[in-house]
Amino acid sequence: MKLFLTFFLCSLTQLATARTLLVGPAESIRSLQKAFALAADGDTIRLRQGIYKEGTLQLTKSITLLGENYPVLEGEKKFEILHISGKNITIRGIHFRNSGYSAMNDFASIKLVDGSHITLDQNIVSNAYFAIHVSNCTYVHIRNNRITGIPASEQMTGNGIHLWKSSHATIENNVIKGHRDGIYFEFVTSSFIRNNHSENNIRYGLHFMFSNDDSYMQNRFINNGAGVAVMYSKRVRMEKNHFEENWGASAYGILLKDITDSHILQNVFMKNTVGIFMEGSSRMEITRNRFLNNGWAMKIQASCDDNLFHYNNFTGNSFDVGTNGTMVLNRFENNYWDKYDGYDMNKDGIGDVPYHPVSMYSVIVEQNPTTLILFRSFMVSLLDRAEKAIPSLTPEHLIDNKPMMKMLRL
Repeated sequence: MKLFLTFFLCSLTQLATARTLLVGPAESIRSLQKAFALAADGDTIRLRQGIYKEGTLQLTKSITLLGENYPVLEGEKKFEILHISGKNITIRGIHFRNSGYSAMNDFASIKLVDGSHITLDQNIVSNAYFAIHVSNCTYVHIRNNRITGIPASEQMTGNGIHLWKSSHATIENNVIKGHRDGIYFEFVTSSFIRNNHSENNIRYGLHFMFSNDDSYMQNRFINNGAGVAVMYSKRVRMEKNHFEENWGASAYGILLKDITDSHILQNVFMKNTVGIFMEGSSRMEITRNRFLNNGWAMKIQASCDDNLFHYNNFTGNSFDVGTNGTMVLNRFENNYWDKYDGYDMNKDGIGDVPYHPVSMYSVIVEQNPTTLILFRSFMVSLLDRAEKAIPSLTPEHLIDNKPMMKMLRL
């Protein structure tokens, strides 16, 4: 109790003595660097509209920096613009422009190192190598920012929002375009990615590596080079996202590699080369998703096991499911398949005969991609119907035993 009272009194004292410093061409303080030197913990700095060329700025104090009408911090394509290390810091309403390039040092417009309780809100970042780079931080909030890069090659372009070895981060309501990966997580735990728009990035709209106990929900990933990748992670919740227009030879709605104990629910996969590609993934629940007009709704490698696919809608996909083996270690049930032509004699809404989602033609295409030239030919239709009657090439036990007769309301 005594410790709490001491902390409370110190906080009141800090609030009572907090100042607001004005920075601008017409003010007594004309440079942000000088304002940082004069400011004390708890102070607020208001940056007037204008263009400020101050090289690399260092911020270690617990202050709030507010921009008026989006003043520009200009990196001149040479400098890392703002380097933050500390706690209880807020940056709002600043335009960070033209930060420098450095493959050795990962230059960023905003770099956070060894920080906690830092908020980046309503900023603009343009023409950056890395836009926002975070390492070894906790309780970081990155929200309502607009991030636009100039896509070059993967080697010459950094990530939009990059987090490494951090925890309890919240990434929400950001728009990210034109970077290598829109959002990148590596060794990041207990964090949330919500309601972001990641589009036209060179590689992935979102890229997970070795990041456990995270959630990403209500995001839109559109027209990214290879879609979204979630790799080598556990207990990831993927909910109510849109994966759209990710086309290409190696493009996916989601690429899942070595993922376990995770959930994919209420997402929309629309117009992707492959909606979900799974390799080495186990103990996952894939439920209440919509797969619309994809090349393959799903490709499930034989290395996947103990996954449950149920209550999903599959409509307008060229192929429902593809696989590279005959062993079946996953379970499908109660999905709606628009290609199902079975019957329901007892009128319970569930088909009386199982559905085989892997067609013979998809198996042939998996082994010989050039056979796609025969797509929708009469011969292919004939072979697929023969395979349904007497399975020989397709995995005999990869079936939905309880296919739904009507589209599910999800």
